[in-house]
Amino acid sequence: MKVTSSDIVISAVKREQYPDTTIPEFALAGRSNVGKSSFINKMLNRKGLARISSKPGKTQTLNFYLINEILHFVDVPGYGYAKVSKSEREAWGRMIETYFTTRDQLKAVVLIVDLRHPPTADDRMMYDFLKHYEIPCVIIATKADKIPKGKWQKHLKVTKETLDIHPHDHIILFSSETGLGKDEAWKVLGEYM
Repeated sequence: MKVTSSDIVISAVKREQYPDTTIPEFALAGRSNVGKSSFINKMLNRKGLARISSKPGKTQTLNFYLINEILHFVDVPGYGYAKVSKSEREAWGRMIETYFTTRDQLKAVVLIVDLRHPPTADDRMMYDFLKHYEIPCVIIATKADKIPKGKWQKHLKVTKETLDIHPHDHIILFSSETGLGKDEAWKVLGEYM
C-alpha cells in the first residue's frame, strides 16, 4: 500500500474516546521497547510520527493513527515493563482487554516480537489471549537486520515453537532499518481489510 496521509487522531483511555468510525483497525502490541514506534514509522514512511523513546513504558494510552483515511493503526501500551506500578499495569491491561474484546472495527492484532530472542512469557501470554478470543494475529519478527541472514530460519523456528503459532496466523521477518517485510506486512493487512 502506498501511504499518502497519516496522522495521530486521538490518544484514548476510555471506550467513549475511540474514534466513531467504521474503518478497519489494526492494534499493535508488544513488550516495552520492542520497536512498535519504529514499525509504525517505517510502515507509514514517516520519521517521528510515532515517538521513539529509550525509556520503556512511554505509551500509556491507545494511540489511533489514521492512514490514507481508510484504516487505523492503534498503538497499545507495551507490556512486561517492571518499573511501572502494579496498579498502573492492571489499568493498562483492563484498557487493552476492553479494546481487544469489544471493538468491532478491530480486524487483527499485529504482535511485534524481537527475532533475536525467544518470545518472552509476556509475549506467550498475549498470543494465548488472542488465540483464546479468536482474534486474528500477524506476528512481526523485528530486528532481523541484527541477525545474519543465514540464521533467520533458526530464529523464526524458535519464535514459532515458543508461541505455538496457529496455522492461520502469519509471521513476517521485519526490519525497520532496511524495510525488510514492509511490503509483505501491507499485503497481509490488506487481506484482513
